[in-house]
Amino acid sequence: MGNGTKFAAIAGCLVAVVGIGGWFGGRVAVEKVVHDYILEHPEILPQAMENLQRKQASQQLAGVRQNVETPFPGAVLGNPDGKVTLVEFSDYACGYCRRSLPDVAQLLKSNPDLRIIVRELPIIGPESPAAARMALAAAEQGKFPQFHDAMFAMGQIDGQSIEAAAQKAGLDLERARKVAAGPAVEQELSRNLEIAQRLGFSGTPSWVAGERLISGAVGVDQLSQAVAEARGGEKKS
Repeated sequence: MGNGTKFAAIAGCLVAVVGIGGWFGGRVAVEKVVHDYILEHPEILPQAMENLQRKQASQQLAGVRQNVETPFPGAVLGNPDGKVTLVEFSDYACGYCRRSLPDVAQLLKSNPDLRIIVRELPIIGPESPAAARMALAAAEQGKFPQFHDAMFAMGQIDGQSIEAAAQKAGLDLERARKVAAGPAVEQELSRNLEIAQRLGFSGTPSWVAGERLISGAVGVDQLSQAVAEARGGEKKS
């Protein structure tokens, strides 16, 4: 008999106890049995915590999921028509985001049906907003992945490196500067900040996959598991 079945049987007995002993006596009995059961089966605690986290994440995502999973046009890595979606909140000044690049590359290689929506969240450095605006301008020209990779490869963010990354990505710089300074980009950055706050994200990278909210550079294994759960299948190697 599994832990869940055992606990259900215990719960049935407790109902009987409550009926026989009255509310007060039944409550004391319930608390003691639950206490003893948890001490004897501590392995249920991680599962209980995971279930609680999923419930809380689902509540936080309620009402904003469509916004979360609707990218700024072109701000996508991987398969833009992918059936599975992973959302990353990212900042080009974030060392942990840079550290996650190999994990993202491995995910995309292992999951050809995966699209990664990048939500620019420029909260770390003074030049972060300028880099984020240029990234969205690159998306408008259909060259977001090129700029994304080039900007992270620069290793630092300043006006010169942003321009260099834009040139390396092959952007029409005059057009990109106009888009970067335009209202659509400003609205996107404001929307991303609002969504991040609603989801409880205070740093980058942060991730959304299905019903899971993940903070930090957690590594490819945890991201792969989240993607697999979002797909509804088994983890892919």
